[in-house]
Amino acid sequence: MRPNDVSLQSLIGTDTAAGPAFVFDGTPVTRAEFSSKVEQTAAWLAAQDIDKGDVVAVWLVNRVEWVALLFAAARLGAVIAAVNTRYRAAEVAHLLRLSGAKLLVVEAAFRSIDFAAILADVDKAHVPALRKLAVVGADAIPAHWPSVAFDAFTADSPPAPPPQDDVDLPVLLYTTSGTTRGPKLVAHSQRTLATHAAAVAKALALSPRRHSLLALLPFCGTFGMTGLLAFLAAGATIHVLDAFEAAPALNILGTQKITHSFGSDEMFRRILALTDAPRPFPHAEMFGFAAFQPGWRELAAEAEARGMSLFGLYGSSEVQALFSIGRAGDAFTDRIEGGGWPMSPDARVRIRDTETGASAAPGVSGEIEISAPSRFLGYFNNPDATREAITADGFFRTGDIGRLRGDGAFVYETRAGDAMRLGGFLVAPGEIEDELKSCDGVADAQVVAVDLKGQARCAAFVIAAGEPPREETLIARLRERLAGYKIPARIYVVEAFPVTDSANGVKIQRARLRAIAMERIASE
Repeated sequence: MRPNDVSLQSLIGTDTAAGPAFVFDGTPVTRAEFSSKVEQTAAWLAAQDIDKGDVVAVWLVNRVEWVALLFAAARLGAVIAAVNTRYRAAEVAHLLRLSGAKLLVVEAAFRSIDFAAILADVDKAHVPALRKLAVVGADAIPAHWPSVAFDAFTADSPPAPPPQDDVDLPVLLYTTSGTTRGPKLVAHSQRTLATHAAAVAKALALSPRRHSLLALLPFCGTFGMTGLLAFLAAGATIHVLDAFEAAPALNILGTQKITHSFGSDEMFRRILALTDAPRPFPHAEMFGFAAFQPGWRELAAEAEARGMSLFGLYGSSEVQALFSIGRAGDAFTDRIEGGGWPMSPDARVRIRDTETGASAAPGVSGEIEISAPSRFLGYFNNPDATREAITADGFFRTGDIGRLRGDGAFVYETRAGDAMRLGGFLVAPGEIEDELKSCDGVADAQVVAVDLKGQARCAAFVIAAGEPPREETLIARLRERLAGYKIPARIYVVEAFPVTDSANGVKIQRARLRAIAMERIASE
Protein backbone atom coordinates (compact mmCIF):
# COMPACT_ATOMS: atom_id res chain seq x y z
CA MET A 1 0.00 0.00 0.00
CA ARG A 2 1.37 3.41 -0.96
CA PRO A 3 2.09 5.92 1.85
CA ASN A 4 -0.44 8.37 0.41
CA ASP A 5 -3.19 5.77 0.82
CA VAL A 6 -2.72 5.68 4.60
CA SER A 7 -1.91 9.34 5.23
CA LEU A 8 -4.27 11.74 6.95
CA GLN A 9 -4.34 13.74 3.73
CA SER A 10 -5.92 10.74 2.00
CA LEU A 11 -9.01 11.17 4.18
CA ILE A 12 -9.78 14.61 2.74
CA GLY A 13 -9.92 13.79 -0.95
CA THR A 14 -13.12 11.77 -1.07
CA ASP A 15 -14.55 12.24 -4.57
CA THR A 16 -18.04 11.20 -3.53
CA ALA A 17 -18.42 13.79 -0.75
CA ALA A 18 -21.90 15.25 -0.96
CA GLY A 19 -21.67 18.27 1.32
CA PRO A 20 -19.30 20.24 3.52
CA ALA A 21 -16.70 18.35 5.50
CA PHE A 22 -17.60 20.11 8.74
CA VAL A 23 -20.19 22.44 10.21
CA PHE A 24 -18.84 24.40 13.17
CA ASP A 25 -21.45 26.46 15.04
CA GLY A 26 -23.59 26.58 11.91
CA THR A 27 -20.69 27.57 9.62
CA PRO A 28 -19.91 25.04 6.87
CA VAL A 29 -16.30 24.22 5.94
CA THR A 30 -15.85 22.55 2.56
CA ARG A 31 -13.08 20.07 1.87
CA ALA A 32 -11.34 22.61 -0.35
CA GLU A 33 -11.53 25.23 2.41
CA PHE A 34 -10.21 22.74 4.94
CA SER A 35 -7.32 21.75 2.65
CA SER A 36 -6.42 25.41 2.27
CA LYS A 37 -6.58 25.83 6.03
CA VAL A 38 -4.20 22.88 6.47
CA GLU A 39 -1.73 24.42 3.99
CA GLN A 40 -1.86 27.76 5.80
CA THR A 41 -1.42 26.11 9.17
CA ALA A 42 1.54 24.04 7.98
CA ALA A 43 3.22 27.19 6.64
CA TRP A 44 2.52 29.00 9.91
CA LEU A 45 3.95 26.15 12.01
CA ALA A 46 7.06 26.08 9.84
CA ALA A 47 7.45 29.83 10.40
CA GLN A 48 7.42 29.09 14.17
CA ASP A 49 10.41 26.75 13.63
CA ILE A 50 8.32 23.60 13.98
CA ASP A 51 10.11 20.85 12.10
CA LYS A 52 10.07 17.09 11.75
CA GLY A 53 9.82 15.40 15.15
CA ASP A 54 8.90 18.57 17.07
CA VAL A 55 5.93 18.36 19.42
CA VAL A 56 3.10 20.90 19.42
CA ALA A 57 0.66 20.74 22.34
CA VAL A 58 -2.94 21.64 21.42
CA TRP A 59 -5.14 22.94 24.24
CA LEU A 60 -8.30 23.86 22.35
CA VAL A 61 -11.99 23.10 22.36
CA ASN A 62 -13.52 21.50 19.27
CA ARG A 63 -12.81 23.95 16.45
CA VAL A 64 -11.56 23.71 12.88
CA GLU A 65 -8.12 24.93 14.00
CA TRP A 66 -7.71 21.77 16.12
CA VAL A 67 -8.20 19.47 13.13
CA ALA A 68 -6.12 21.69 10.82
CA LEU A 69 -3.24 21.56 13.29
CA LEU A 70 -3.28 17.76 13.28
CA PHE A 71 -3.26 17.53 9.48
CA ALA A 72 -0.64 20.29 9.21
CA ALA A 73 1.61 18.55 11.73
CA ALA A 74 1.33 15.36 9.67
CA ARG A 75 2.43 17.32 6.61
CA LEU A 76 5.54 18.57 8.44
CA GLY A 77 6.36 15.32 10.23
CA ALA A 78 5.62 17.03 13.56
CA VAL A 79 3.67 15.59 16.48
CA ILE A 80 0.47 16.86 18.16
CA ALA A 81 0.05 16.32 21.92
CA ALA A 82 -3.65 16.55 22.75
CA VAL A 83 -4.45 18.49 25.94
CA ASN A 84 -7.83 18.06 27.63
CA THR A 85 -9.50 21.46 28.13
CA ARG A 86 -10.61 20.28 31.56
CA TYR A 87 -7.01 19.90 32.69
CA ARG A 88 -5.59 22.19 35.32
CA ALA A 89 -2.04 23.22 36.21
CA ALA A 90 -0.60 19.93 37.48
CA GLU A 91 -2.01 17.96 34.55
CA VAL A 92 -0.96 20.49 31.92
CA ALA A 93 2.55 20.66 33.36
CA HIS A 94 2.84 16.88 33.37
CA LEU A 95 1.77 16.57 29.74
CA LEU A 96 4.05 19.39 28.56
CA ARG A 97 7.00 17.91 30.42
CA LEU A 98 6.38 14.36 29.25
CA SER A 99 5.82 15.30 25.60
CA GLY A 100 8.65 17.84 25.40
CA ALA A 101 6.28 20.21 23.58
CA LYS A 102 8.06 23.13 21.94
CA LEU A 103 4.89 25.12 21.21
CA LEU A 104 1.52 25.26 22.99
CA VAL A 105 -1.55 26.35 21.01
CA VAL A 106 -4.11 27.52 23.55
CA GLU A 107 -7.53 29.14 23.76
CA ALA A 108 -7.65 32.76 24.87
CA ALA A 109 -10.78 31.94 26.88
CA PHE A 110 -13.71 29.57 26.85
CA ARG A 111 -16.73 29.91 29.13
CA SER A 112 -15.41 29.85 32.70
CA ILE A 113 -11.97 28.41 31.89
CA ASP A 114 -9.15 30.88 32.62
CA PHE A 115 -6.31 29.43 30.58
CA ALA A 116 -3.91 32.22 31.54
CA ALA A 117 -4.49 31.66 35.26
CA ILE A 118 -3.89 27.95 34.86
CA LEU A 119 -0.66 28.52 32.97
CA ALA A 120 0.46 31.00 35.63
CA ASP A 121 0.43 28.11 38.10
CA VAL A 122 2.73 26.01 35.88
CA ASP A 123 6.35 26.26 36.99
CA LYS A 124 8.38 27.27 33.94
CA ALA A 125 11.33 25.25 35.20
CA HIS A 126 9.23 22.07 35.06
CA VAL A 127 8.60 22.41 31.29
CA PRO A 128 12.00 23.47 29.91
CA ALA A 129 11.24 22.48 26.30
CA LEU A 130 8.31 24.91 25.93
CA ARG A 131 9.41 28.00 23.99
CA LYS A 132 6.26 29.82 22.97
CA LEU A 133 2.46 30.05 23.23
CA ALA A 134 0.20 30.50 20.22
CA VAL A 135 -3.15 31.95 21.27
CA VAL A 136 -6.38 31.40 19.34
CA GLY A 137 -8.71 34.36 19.62
CA ALA A 138 -6.23 36.91 21.01
CA ASP A 139 -2.78 38.33 20.35
CA ALA A 140 -1.41 37.08 23.68
CA ILE A 141 -2.29 36.01 27.20
CA PRO A 142 -0.34 36.69 30.41
CA ALA A 143 2.11 33.81 30.89
CA HIS A 144 5.73 32.89 31.56
CA TRP A 145 6.36 32.39 27.85
CA PRO A 146 6.26 34.67 24.78
CA SER A 147 2.89 34.65 23.02
CA VAL A 148 1.87 35.06 19.40
CA ALA A 149 -1.51 35.06 17.69
CA PHE A 150 -2.21 31.70 16.10
CA ASP A 151 -4.36 33.08 13.29
CA ALA A 152 -1.73 35.52 11.99
CA PHE A 153 -1.94 34.26 8.39
CA THR A 154 -1.11 36.76 5.66
CA ALA A 155 -1.22 36.67 1.88
CA ASP A 156 2.57 36.97 1.67
CA SER A 157 3.29 34.17 4.15
CA PRO A 158 5.87 31.72 2.77
CA PRO A 159 4.45 28.43 1.46
CA ALA A 160 4.60 25.26 3.54
CA PRO A 161 7.63 23.01 3.08
CA PRO A 162 7.26 19.89 0.90
CA PRO A 163 5.11 17.23 2.58
CA GLN A 164 6.75 14.48 4.62
CA ASP A 165 5.93 10.98 3.44
CA ASP A 166 6.75 8.87 6.51
CA VAL A 167 3.30 7.75 7.62
CA ASP A 168 4.71 5.55 10.39
CA LEU A 169 6.19 8.31 12.53
CA PRO A 170 4.26 9.50 15.62
CA VAL A 171 1.78 12.21 14.71
CA LEU A 172 -0.74 12.28 17.60
CA LEU A 173 -0.33 11.71 21.34
CA TYR A 174 -3.36 10.86 23.48
CA THR A 175 -3.18 10.75 27.25
CA THR A 176 -4.08 7.54 29.03
CA SER A 177 -4.29 6.70 32.69
CA GLY A 178 -1.13 5.60 34.46
CA THR A 179 -0.55 4.10 37.88
CA THR A 180 1.62 6.93 39.16
CA ARG A 181 1.41 10.70 39.29
CA GLY A 182 0.28 11.35 35.75
CA PRO A 183 -0.94 9.69 32.57
CA LYS A 184 1.22 8.17 29.85
CA LEU A 185 1.20 9.40 26.26
CA VAL A 186 -0.12 7.01 23.61
CA ALA A 187 1.55 7.54 20.22
CA HIS A 188 -0.30 7.00 16.95
CA SER A 189 0.92 7.42 13.40
CA GLN A 190 -0.86 8.56 10.26
CA ARG A 191 -1.10 4.91 9.26
CA THR A 192 -2.81 3.77 12.45
CA LEU A 193 -5.23 6.72 12.41
CA ALA A 194 -6.10 6.71 8.70
CA THR A 195 -6.32 2.91 8.39
CA HIS A 196 -8.70 2.71 11.32
CA ALA A 197 -10.80 5.62 10.05
CA ALA A 198 -11.24 3.86 6.70
CA ALA A 199 -12.07 0.56 8.45
CA VAL A 200 -14.77 2.22 10.57
CA ALA A 201 -16.27 3.96 7.54
CA LYS A 202 -16.42 0.64 5.67
CA ALA A 203 -17.70 -1.43 8.60
CA LEU A 204 -20.53 1.04 9.23
CA ALA A 205 -21.28 1.25 5.49
CA LEU A 206 -21.25 5.03 5.70
CA SER A 207 -22.71 6.90 2.73
CA PRO A 208 -21.82 10.55 2.10
CA ARG A 209 -25.32 11.26 0.82
CA ARG A 210 -27.30 9.44 3.51
CA HIS A 211 -25.26 9.80 6.68
CA SER A 212 -24.05 12.57 8.95
CA LEU A 213 -22.37 12.74 12.35
CA LEU A 214 -22.98 14.89 15.38
CA ALA A 215 -19.61 15.16 17.12
CA LEU A 216 -20.40 15.43 20.83
CA LEU A 217 -17.02 14.46 22.24
CA PRO A 218 -13.75 16.41 22.56
CA PHE A 219 -11.15 15.98 19.84
CA CYS A 220 -8.44 15.65 22.51
CA GLY A 221 -9.53 12.06 23.15
CA THR A 222 -9.69 9.07 20.86
CA PHE A 223 -13.46 8.77 21.34
CA GLY A 224 -14.01 12.17 19.73
CA MET A 225 -11.21 12.04 17.16
CA THR A 226 -11.92 8.57 15.77
CA GLY A 227 -15.53 9.35 14.87
CA LEU A 228 -14.47 12.57 13.18
CA LEU A 229 -11.78 10.89 11.07
CA ALA A 230 -14.07 8.00 10.09
CA PHE A 231 -16.81 10.29 8.76
CA LEU A 232 -14.21 12.44 7.03
CA ALA A 233 -12.95 9.28 5.33
CA ALA A 234 -16.51 8.45 4.28
CA GLY A 235 -17.13 11.88 2.77
CA ALA A 236 -20.05 12.49 5.16
CA THR A 237 -20.73 15.81 6.89
CA ILE A 238 -19.71 16.27 10.51
CA HIS A 239 -21.64 18.72 12.70
CA VAL A 240 -19.48 19.76 15.65
CA LEU A 241 -20.23 20.99 19.16
CA ASP A 242 -17.34 23.01 20.62
CA ALA A 243 -18.19 21.37 23.96
CA PHE A 244 -21.13 19.18 24.89
CA GLU A 245 -24.42 20.79 25.88
CA ALA A 246 -27.66 18.89 25.71
CA ALA A 247 -29.87 21.67 24.27
CA PRO A 248 -27.71 22.48 21.20
CA ALA A 249 -27.20 18.75 20.65
CA LEU A 250 -30.97 18.17 20.64
CA ASN A 251 -31.47 20.99 18.16
CA ILE A 252 -28.83 19.73 15.71
CA LEU A 253 -30.04 16.14 15.95
CA GLY A 254 -33.50 17.24 14.89
CA THR A 255 -32.89 20.04 12.39
CA GLN A 256 -29.92 18.48 10.57
CA LYS A 257 -31.34 14.95 10.28
CA ILE A 258 -28.34 13.42 12.03
CA THR A 259 -27.97 9.67 11.53
CA HIS A 260 -24.99 8.88 13.79
CA SER A 261 -23.50 10.05 17.04
CA PHE A 262 -21.18 8.63 19.67
CA GLY A 263 -21.05 9.59 23.32
CA SER A 264 -21.52 8.53 26.91
CA ASP A 265 -24.73 7.19 28.40
CA GLU A 266 -25.05 10.39 30.42
CA MET A 267 -24.94 12.55 27.29
CA PHE A 268 -27.80 10.66 25.67
CA ARG A 269 -29.72 10.61 28.94
CA ARG A 270 -29.53 14.42 29.13
CA ILE A 271 -30.55 14.85 25.50
CA LEU A 272 -33.62 12.61 25.87
CA ALA A 273 -34.64 14.40 29.06
CA LEU A 274 -35.11 17.66 27.11
CA THR A 275 -37.86 16.40 24.82
CA ASP A 276 -41.29 14.89 25.39
CA ALA A 277 -41.66 13.78 21.78
CA PRO A 278 -42.34 10.04 21.62
CA ARG A 279 -39.88 9.51 18.72
CA PRO A 280 -37.82 12.70 18.43
CA PHE A 281 -35.08 11.40 16.10
CA PRO A 282 -36.67 9.78 13.03
CA HIS A 283 -33.38 9.85 11.09
CA ALA A 284 -31.26 8.22 13.80
CA GLU A 285 -29.55 4.98 12.72
CA MET A 286 -26.70 4.31 15.12
CA PHE A 287 -25.89 6.06 18.37
CA GLY A 288 -22.87 4.35 19.91
CA PHE A 289 -22.49 4.74 23.65
CA ALA A 290 -20.06 3.94 26.42
CA ALA A 291 -21.74 3.02 29.72
CA PHE A 292 -20.18 4.87 32.66
CA GLN A 293 -23.17 5.41 34.95
CA PRO A 294 -25.56 3.09 36.80
CA GLY A 295 -28.87 2.54 35.03
CA TRP A 296 -27.44 2.42 31.50
CA ARG A 297 -29.50 -0.63 30.57
CA GLU A 298 -32.70 1.17 31.55
CA LEU A 299 -31.56 4.18 29.52
CA ALA A 300 -30.93 1.97 26.48
CA ALA A 301 -34.42 0.48 26.78
CA GLU A 302 -36.05 3.91 27.04
CA ALA A 303 -34.03 5.20 24.09
CA GLU A 304 -35.02 2.14 22.03
CA ALA A 305 -38.69 2.75 22.75
CA ARG A 306 -38.28 6.34 21.54
CA GLY A 307 -36.52 5.49 18.30
CA MET A 308 -32.93 6.09 19.40
CA SER A 309 -31.09 2.80 18.96
CA LEU A 310 -28.06 2.68 21.23
CA PHE A 311 -25.13 0.42 20.37
CA GLY A 312 -22.54 -0.68 22.89
CA LEU A 313 -18.95 -0.24 21.78
CA TYR A 314 -15.36 -0.64 22.90
CA GLY A 315 -12.08 1.17 22.47
CA SER A 316 -9.10 2.68 24.21
CA SER A 317 -6.41 5.20 23.44
CA GLU A 318 -4.09 2.31 22.58
CA VAL A 319 -6.34 0.62 19.98
CA GLN A 320 -8.47 3.71 19.28
CA ALA A 321 -12.13 4.29 19.97
CA LEU A 322 -14.79 2.53 17.92
CA PHE A 323 -12.50 -0.47 17.86
CA SER A 324 -15.68 -2.53 17.98
CA ILE A 325 -19.42 -2.00 18.20
CA GLY A 326 -22.68 -3.95 18.37
CA ARG A 327 -24.57 -4.81 15.21
CA ALA A 328 -28.17 -4.11 14.25
CA GLY A 329 -28.79 -7.84 13.89
CA ASP A 330 -27.74 -8.59 17.47
CA ALA A 331 -30.34 -9.23 20.14
CA PHE A 332 -31.03 -6.01 22.05
CA THR A 333 -29.35 -7.27 25.23
CA ASP A 334 -26.22 -8.20 23.26
CA ARG A 335 -26.19 -5.05 21.15
CA ILE A 336 -26.07 -2.67 24.11
CA GLU A 337 -23.23 -4.45 25.91
CA GLY A 338 -19.76 -2.95 25.71
CA GLY A 339 -17.59 -4.79 23.20
CA GLY A 340 -19.21 -6.02 20.01
CA TRP A 341 -17.66 -6.79 16.64
CA PRO A 342 -14.24 -5.41 15.63
CA MET A 343 -14.42 -2.80 12.87
CA SER A 344 -11.34 -4.10 11.07
CA PRO A 345 -11.43 -7.56 9.47
CA ASP A 346 -7.73 -7.80 10.39
CA ALA A 347 -8.34 -7.27 14.12
CA ARG A 348 -8.03 -10.19 16.52
CA VAL A 349 -9.40 -10.38 20.06
CA ARG A 350 -8.50 -13.08 22.57
CA ILE A 351 -9.10 -13.58 26.27
CA ARG A 352 -6.30 -14.54 28.65
CA ASP A 353 -7.04 -16.28 31.94
CA THR A 354 -5.63 -13.87 34.53
CA GLU A 355 -4.60 -16.66 36.90
CA THR A 356 -3.27 -19.40 34.63
CA GLY A 357 -2.17 -17.29 31.65
CA ALA A 358 -3.89 -19.72 29.28
CA SER A 359 -6.25 -18.70 26.50
CA ALA A 360 -9.82 -18.64 27.77
CA ALA A 361 -12.65 -20.39 25.99
CA PRO A 362 -15.77 -18.48 24.83
CA GLY A 363 -17.91 -17.48 27.80
CA VAL A 364 -14.97 -17.50 30.25
CA SER A 365 -13.86 -14.13 31.60
CA GLY A 366 -10.28 -12.95 31.47
CA GLU A 367 -8.08 -10.09 30.28
CA ILE A 368 -8.86 -8.79 26.80
CA GLU A 369 -5.85 -8.82 24.44
CA ILE A 370 -5.99 -7.18 21.01
CA SER A 371 -3.99 -7.26 17.80
CA ALA A 372 -5.18 -4.80 15.13
CA PRO A 373 -4.03 -2.26 12.54
CA SER A 374 -5.38 0.41 14.89
CA ARG A 375 -2.90 -0.54 17.64
CA PHE A 376 -0.67 2.27 18.93
CA LEU A 377 3.04 2.61 18.19
CA GLY A 378 3.88 2.62 21.89
CA TYR A 379 3.97 4.92 24.89
CA PHE A 380 5.84 8.06 23.87
CA ASN A 381 9.41 8.09 25.21
CA ASN A 382 8.53 5.20 27.52
CA PRO A 383 9.93 1.93 26.08
CA ASP A 384 9.64 0.08 29.39
CA ALA A 385 5.89 0.71 29.65
CA THR A 386 5.50 -0.23 25.98
CA ARG A 387 7.24 -3.58 26.48
CA GLU A 388 5.01 -4.36 29.45
CA ALA A 389 1.87 -3.57 27.44
CA ILE A 390 2.64 -5.69 24.36
CA THR A 391 2.90 -9.48 24.30
CA ALA A 392 5.68 -11.31 22.50
CA ASP A 393 3.35 -11.96 19.55
CA GLY A 394 2.19 -8.36 19.27
CA PHE A 395 -1.09 -8.27 21.22
CA PHE A 396 -1.94 -5.28 23.41
CA ARG A 397 -2.72 -6.18 27.02
CA THR A 398 -5.75 -3.98 27.60
CA GLY A 399 -6.09 -4.37 31.35
CA ASP A 400 -9.82 -4.86 30.73
CA ILE A 401 -11.84 -7.92 31.67
CA GLY A 402 -14.21 -9.52 29.18
CA ARG A 403 -15.26 -12.72 27.45
CA LEU A 404 -15.68 -14.03 23.92
CA ARG A 405 -19.24 -14.61 22.77
CA GLY A 406 -18.41 -17.44 20.39
CA ASP A 407 -19.86 -15.76 17.29
CA GLY A 408 -16.97 -13.42 16.50
CA ALA A 409 -17.98 -10.74 19.00
CA PHE A 410 -16.79 -10.14 22.56
CA VAL A 411 -18.17 -8.55 25.72
CA TYR A 412 -16.37 -5.96 27.83
CA GLU A 413 -17.16 -6.52 31.51
CA THR A 414 -15.03 -4.25 33.71
CA ARG A 415 -11.69 -2.57 34.11
CA ALA A 416 -8.97 -4.58 35.80
CA GLY A 417 -7.00 -2.95 38.59
CA ASP A 418 -7.90 0.22 40.37
CA ALA A 419 -8.37 2.76 37.59
CA MET A 420 -11.53 4.83 37.96
CA ARG A 421 -13.90 6.10 35.29
CA LEU A 422 -14.71 9.70 36.27
CA GLY A 423 -16.40 12.29 34.10
CA GLY A 424 -16.12 9.90 31.17
CA PHE A 425 -12.35 9.63 31.53
CA LEU A 426 -10.20 6.85 32.93
CA VAL A 427 -8.31 8.23 35.94
CA ALA A 428 -5.54 6.61 37.97
CA PRO A 429 -5.98 7.10 41.73
CA GLY A 430 -2.27 7.94 41.90
CA GLU A 431 -2.87 11.24 40.09
CA ILE A 432 -5.19 12.49 42.82
CA GLU A 433 -3.31 10.81 45.67
CA ASP A 434 -0.04 12.50 44.76
CA GLU A 435 -1.71 15.91 44.66
CA LEU A 436 -3.26 15.28 48.08
CA LYS A 437 0.11 14.18 49.48
CA SER A 438 1.61 17.47 48.29
CA CYS A 439 -0.87 19.40 50.46
CA ASP A 440 0.13 20.72 53.89
CA GLY A 441 -0.97 18.44 56.69
CA VAL A 442 -1.26 15.26 54.57
CA ALA A 443 1.14 12.38 55.20
CA ASP A 444 -0.53 9.81 52.93
CA ALA A 445 -3.64 9.43 50.80
CA GLN A 446 -5.78 6.81 49.09
CA VAL A 447 -8.55 7.46 46.53
CA VAL A 448 -11.36 5.09 45.52
CA ALA A 449 -14.34 5.26 43.18
CA VAL A 450 -17.83 5.62 44.69
CA ASP A 451 -21.39 5.86 43.42
CA LEU A 452 -22.85 9.16 44.62
CA LYS A 453 -26.54 9.51 43.76
CA GLY A 454 -26.05 7.59 40.53
CA GLN A 455 -22.91 9.46 39.51
CA ALA A 456 -19.39 8.06 39.37
CA ARG A 457 -17.27 10.12 41.77
CA CYS A 458 -14.28 9.46 43.98
CA ALA A 459 -13.67 9.67 47.72
CA ALA A 460 -10.34 10.16 49.45
CA PHE A 461 -8.87 8.97 52.72
CA VAL A 462 -5.91 10.87 54.15
CA ILE A 463 -3.57 10.30 57.07
CA ALA A 464 -2.72 13.59 58.75
CA ALA A 465 0.78 14.89 59.36
CA GLY A 466 0.25 16.73 62.63
CA GLU A 467 -2.90 18.85 62.84
CA PRO A 468 -5.61 17.22 60.71
CA PRO A 469 -6.29 19.30 57.56
CA ARG A 470 -9.73 20.69 56.83
CA GLU A 471 -11.66 19.04 54.01
CA GLU A 472 -12.60 22.41 52.53
CA THR A 473 -8.96 23.48 52.39
CA LEU A 474 -7.86 20.31 50.63
CA ILE A 475 -10.68 20.49 48.09
CA ALA A 476 -9.91 24.14 47.34
CA ARG A 477 -6.27 23.24 46.70
CA LEU A 478 -7.22 20.34 44.42
CA ARG A 479 -9.56 22.55 42.42
CA GLU A 480 -6.57 24.75 41.59
CA ARG A 481 -4.56 21.77 40.38
CA LEU A 482 -6.93 19.20 38.84
CA ALA A 483 -9.92 18.93 36.53
CA GLY A 484 -13.26 19.13 38.29
CA TYR A 485 -14.23 15.51 37.67
CA LYS A 486 -11.17 14.38 39.66
CA ILE A 487 -12.11 16.32 42.81
CA PRO A 488 -13.16 13.91 45.61
CA ALA A 489 -16.78 14.15 46.68
CA ARG A 490 -15.62 13.46 50.25
CA ILE A 491 -12.26 13.51 52.03
CA TYR A 492 -12.01 11.54 55.26
CA VAL A 493 -9.15 11.78 57.75
CA VAL A 494 -8.18 8.38 59.18
CA GLU A 495 -5.41 7.14 61.46
CA ALA A 496 -4.45 4.23 59.17
CA PHE A 497 -5.56 2.39 56.03
CA PRO A 498 -6.91 -1.17 56.22
CA VAL A 499 -4.20 -3.52 54.98
CA THR A 500 -3.58 -7.19 54.23
CA ASP A 501 -0.29 -9.00 54.77
CA SER A 502 0.73 -11.21 51.85
CA ALA A 503 3.79 -12.97 50.50
CA ASN A 504 4.43 -9.94 48.32
CA GLY A 505 4.17 -7.44 51.15
CA VAL A 506 1.51 -5.31 52.76
CA LYS A 507 -1.37 -4.36 50.46
CA ILE A 508 -3.94 -1.66 51.10
CA GLN A 509 -7.50 -2.98 50.99
CA ARG A 510 -9.03 -0.65 48.43
CA ALA A 511 -12.24 -2.66 48.39
CA ARG A 512 -12.57 -2.09 52.12
CA LEU A 513 -11.90 1.62 51.71
CA ARG A 514 -14.59 1.78 49.04
CA ALA A 515 -17.06 0.04 51.36
CA ILE A 516 -16.20 2.42 54.20
CA ALA A 517 -16.71 5.42 51.94
CA MET A 518 -20.10 4.15 50.76
CA GLU A 519 -21.17 3.45 54.36
CA ARG A 520 -20.25 6.96 55.44
CA ILE A 521 -21.93 8.56 52.45
CA ALA A 522 -25.09 6.53 53.10
CA SER A 523 -25.13 7.63 56.74
CA GLU A 524 -24.94 11.26 55.65
